Amino acid sequence: MSKKSPKLRTVNKSLPPYPLNEFPKEFPYILGRELVYLLASKGKPILEGPEWESIFATCIGAEWNPSNVGLDDVILGNTAWGAKTVKATNPSKQKKVRLISGRNSPVYSFGDKIDTNADPNLVGKSILEIWNERVSSIREKFQNLRTVVLVKSNDLTEVVVFEFDTIRYDPELFAWEWNKNSNLEGIEKSSTEHRFTWQPHGSQFTIIEDVPEQGLVIKIKQPPILDKAKILTTLGFDKSWVTITQKNG
Repeated sequence: MSKKSPKLRTVNKSLPPYPLNEFPKEFPYILGRELVYLLASKGKPILEGPEWESIFATCIGAEWNPSNVGLDDVILGNTAWGAKTVKATNPSKQKKVRLISGRNSPVYSFGDKIDTNADPNLVGKSILEIWNERVSSIREKFQNLRTVVLVKSNDLTEVVVFEFDTIRYDPELFAWEWNKNSNLEGIEKSSTEHRFTWQPHGSQFTIIEDVPEQGLVIKIKQPPILDKAKILTTLGFDKSWVTITQKNG
């Protein structure tokens, strides 16, 4: 009897819930529903980061778990997402977006003193090292790390949604220079494209991303605003719902 290698059950645990930018079939309808409800209930087209995180989690059946790092606010299995919103006059025609991506402070992290007399490439390297460390700390827990972006019109009736892998950046691939506003700009050497901006005051770090042509475009009908009085009546609201006390002193 010949000796054979045993057959083993293998499971590829590194696969994400779905391929990049291939959102689940019901995703656009759930997102459209959430936008319609938001507009009808708020009466104002206001959708900021935390609410978008929550809505995105609902759309893909994930857990919303806001974090201090901001890269793993949405979790599904072995995949985590950071979520960003960006305003645009015409989302479907937007080619690039600027994503505020945290505060990277070499002063805090390395004790460096920073001003425009400092070597821009040394400062830029420190900034990317801080970003890379942040990404690495999340990748220790999740095999897949993504950023999901909502490009939104001013009235929220048109949005574009896309994802990209959240990655570390090799400092050797970028050159840095101070601009006329005393902010630091990171330029990709191979393409000469502007990829990063860092502001010394506040240490805000911005990453510039291309909007993919296959980004998902969703348009919705502007809903009527819900009648507040009717909603309260439906709920059966009366004065007994309100408790009033007087603080002493």
